[in-house]
Amino acid sequence: MSFLGLTGKTFLVLGVANKKSVAWHVAQTLEAEGAKVVYSVRSATRLESLKTLLAGKAVYICDFEQESDIKALAAKVGQEHGPLDGVLHSVAFANFSQGMQPFHQTQRADFLQATTISAFSLVELARELKPYLRVDAAFVSIGISSQVTASNYGYMSPIKAALESASRFLAKSFSHDTKVRFNSVNAGPLKTSASAGIPGYLDNYLHAEKMTFRKQALKTQEVADVAVYLLSPRSSGINGQGIVVDAGMGWNFFDEALVKASNRLS
Repeated sequence: MSFLGLTGKTFLVLGVANKKSVAWHVAQTLEAEGAKVVYSVRSATRLESLKTLLAGKAVYICDFEQESDIKALAAKVGQEHGPLDGVLHSVAFANFSQGMQPFHQTQRADFLQATTISAFSLVELARELKPYLRVDAAFVSIGISSQVTASNYGYMSPIKAALESASRFLAKSFSHDTKVRFNSVNAGPLKTSASAGIPGYLDNYLHAEKMTFRKQALKTQEVADVAVYLLSPRSSGINGQGIVVDAGMGWNFFDEALVKASNRLS
């Protein structure tokens, strides 16, 4: 039996997009630890693109913008694979219909759609899965470091903040009759396929690397490892927390090299 105690446990992992995604790294680590993983992807098109990667695995389709899809996913997964020991929520979507704009120019429809999919879906899924969870199950959501306020990230920063807040309130709400835990992993900039589509992201990614204590960019597996720990019974004392994983970036504002470089430019 491994230190994490995951052998024979069952987890639902949401949000696998490709081999670079956090969800995939988490799922692979869970399986390596002896756990069973059930997958959910957002569409038939996405499933088709992952047919080789997910061959032979239990996979369900769920559009998290649709409440009916969430209800159906919870019922199917719960009845066919429950009780569940944990859930990874790594789901995010933003439709920048007007292109990248200053935050105050954010369109209501875009913001509400992104909030529904990226944040409130955690609340809906937890509610629908509640009958199919073990009493001490764990939810982990993937957020972003609280330091990420880059304008080219658009309005997703406050939505991810809402996700972290929702996780904390769920921890309180579920505590009345269960021991189910809710935590979030708030990651610094990562090299993923989703981030590659954000204008200017590469510049921010390279800057973030310079801001880490170790001068080495954060790895997706490092984020996944923390998520797996939080899903495991070894983290039973952690609940309602947002764990920042950014290799020290958020505490290194006055890095000597960066200060000198900034002063030269000014």
